[in-house]
Amino acid sequence: MVQQKLDQDERDLLESYERDEWESVENVAKETKRYRSYAQAAFRKDARINIRISSQDLQALQMKAVEEGIPYQTLIASVLHKYVSGRLTDRAS
Repeated sequence: MVQQKLDQDERDLLESYERDEWESVENVAKETKRYRSYAQAAFRKDARINIRISSQDLQALQMKAVEEGIPYQTLIASVLHKYVSGRLTDRAS
């Protein structure tokens, strides 16, 4: 077997897997459809913006994106889209 060097993200994923932190999804078809819609939305982008946010917020967004299995830019775009379309709700409500 050829030994390949892993980058930090790959090492983090491997360590997470080895700690048994991964769980099977209950409804694979539903989850596949959800992530397919994320991918389709990512390809529909027709405008670019630049924003400045704290490095802590960026890191937290990147970690949430890893949990969701999507790129962090897609997560940010999704949150913004849900907000402007009125689908983003406050948990305290």
